[in-house]
Amino acid sequence: MCGQAFDLIFKCDISLSDSLSVLGFPPPLPLPSVCTLSHLSLSLCHSPSLSMAVWDLSVTVEDLGPDALPITVSVTSDLHVGGVILKLVEKTQIKRDWSDHAFWWEQKQCWLLRTAWTLEKYEIHADAKLLFMQQHKPLYVCLPSGVTLRLRACFSSSVFKAVMGICRMLNIRHPEELSLLRPIEHKKKKKDKGSAEEVYDLTEVPLSSDSKPCLYNGMPAHFADSPQMESVYKMLSGIQPPPSPETLAKLYRPASVVDKAHIHSRWLDSSRCLLQQGIQENDKVCLRFKYFAFYEIDPKYDAVRLTQLYEQARWAILLEDIDCTEEEMMLFGALQYHISKVSLSEPQTPVSSAAMDDLDSALQFLEVKMEGESSSASEILDNLTAPDLNDYLKIFRPKKLTLNKYKQFWFKFQDTSISYFKSKEESIGEPIQQINLKGCEVAPDVNVAAQKFLIRLLVPAPEGMNEIYLRCENEQQYAQWMAACRLGSKGKTLADNSYQSEIQSIRSFLAMQKSSSNSQGNAHANDESINAHSLVSPRYHKKYKTKQLTPRILDAYQNVAQLSFTDAILRYLQIWQALPDFGISYMVVRFKGSRKDEVLGIAPNRLIRIDLSVGDVVKTWRYNNMKQWNVNWDIRQVAIEFEGNINIAFSCVTTDCKVVHEFIGGYIFMSTRSREKSNTLNEELFHKLTGGHEAL
Repeated sequence: MCGQAFDLIFKCDISLSDSLSVLGFPPPLPLPSVCTLSHLSLSLCHSPSLSMAVWDLSVTVEDLGPDALPITVSVTSDLHVGGVILKLVEKTQIKRDWSDHAFWWEQKQCWLLRTAWTLEKYEIHADAKLLFMQQHKPLYVCLPSGVTLRLRACFSSSVFKAVMGICRMLNIRHPEELSLLRPIEHKKKKKDKGSAEEVYDLTEVPLSSDSKPCLYNGMPAHFADSPQMESVYKMLSGIQPPPSPETLAKLYRPASVVDKAHIHSRWLDSSRCLLQQGIQENDKVCLRFKYFAFYEIDPKYDAVRLTQLYEQARWAILLEDIDCTEEEMMLFGALQYHISKVSLSEPQTPVSSAAMDDLDSALQFLEVKMEGESSSASEILDNLTAPDLNDYLKIFRPKKLTLNKYKQFWFKFQDTSISYFKSKEESIGEPIQQINLKGCEVAPDVNVAAQKFLIRLLVPAPEGMNEIYLRCENEQQYAQWMAACRLGSKGKTLADNSYQSEIQSIRSFLAMQKSSSNSQGNAHANDESINAHSLVSPRYHKKYKTKQLTPRILDAYQNVAQLSFTDAILRYLQIWQALPDFGISYMVVRFKGSRKDEVLGIAPNRLIRIDLSVGDVVKTWRYNNMKQWNVNWDIRQVAIEFEGNINIAFSCVTTDCKVVHEFIGGYIFMSTRSREKSNTLNEELFHKLTGGHEAL
């Protein structure tokens, strides 16, 4: 069409030229040929730069200062973002490294990181307000130990990647287990004006993209640059002294499950960047372990990670974020006292321990690996045949409006199942019931002083989880059956070579809870180095005086005094993981069809429905029975489908449904990790499972 139009014009121009010559006017300038005009017409039709209008884009350059006026850049809609940056840099006339700078679009709350995209593709018009600033900025990060660091974090990438960068700097492996949350705002600020916290500045540490930092003398190379930086790393991998009772009393403690739900609702969205969530330069955030599924803990390589994990567990106990019995509190206090005492004489950097190699999140216990140096032929034969385990135990199935009554039966352990009969003589026939332990949850309920040895089983069932209690008569019986139940839940039989080591681990656990009948602790009762009120939660400050607490903690201390620094930390974590409420994050929700608010507990391997008024567990659903889960982002409702045509749906009251969605997806991602894939982190899969509609 364009060629035809120019042909017509050309013919008109020729006739007009002839007419002018007849009238005596000089001929016009020679016109281009038809081919040239046709080529010109095509170039005009396909050259948008000639047809695009030039307009002004206003950009604020952060480095020029807060009072500097925006810079106007003349652009066209087809100009790519990289071209706009070039024009802007030329106008500033500042010679510096601009490689870390990018555009932040204030109205749309997003970064323009695709420099090849045009302004038209980003839908940027003249009314857009762009801010040209650095992507990495200083941020105050409070660690689980309470130490505050000032470091450079990435504000342009997702929080997930920002955490990866922070963990890479601090030499913390498996950063997918951690995340950032907003700190709790303290009401009493006027009285605390004089007490300024110490901040360690790491903003000069160069940023690295390597997944594994270069180590020098067991620490990242950037910490080995100077004695000051080396002392910072030792502080990160070392234990902080116990807090004073006065400091402990001032800190915030959740008084109810609702308070805990408000704390857990402060997690940042892993899929969005810091700026999108209102976090500005030099703001303060908290780095915490979010997913209680700890993988491949090796004290030889995880000095900072293991220390910070211990500190998070210690503060959870002291601030009563997790419930424990009085005897367990005394044991925690004794271990804390021992760890602090040994850290003064031993190097605080943990070394490899053969007793415990990694933490088993599914069973909420540290997996103990005992490897014999040599095995005789008879020992190998013994391992090929499973030992017999049968005895009289008492069983109880808790139901509402019933008394806590145990009945005695003859129990027999075979493969990965427990069968019980009316008596030993009837064990040849059919059992009353057979309980398959594979995939079940095993938790202790022990009070050595009261001779209470209970094994709590949560067995998967179509309608949720069936709760069963087994009562043992003594420590020896408890250790055997508890070890058998743990192996059965993993799908292992008693022929597994870890059975005996599991028994020894349980026996040592019971030994630590024993109160020494001999008053050996009295010899240490005058030890002035112990401050009992610093080792237990504030509820015991009013209940007991220091003179009453000290002997009890020292009695428990006699059973842990021989542990090394690393073994004591691992033992503390083992007992922490053994607590019934370990690893549960609480959210206040409203289930579909219900008229009242309830609590949803999110654990590493299950979801728990809790009655808010009473605090009782109503239902439990395991992730391995989950078929799918969906989120309706319009009405903010989570719907989950389990096997057996079980469907639940709820909306969140104290937080956004994205937080719940991220917890569920995160724990499912943690379960996909294996030793073969442990060296590489599948970021894409994590984002697909936790990102929601933003991952599409």
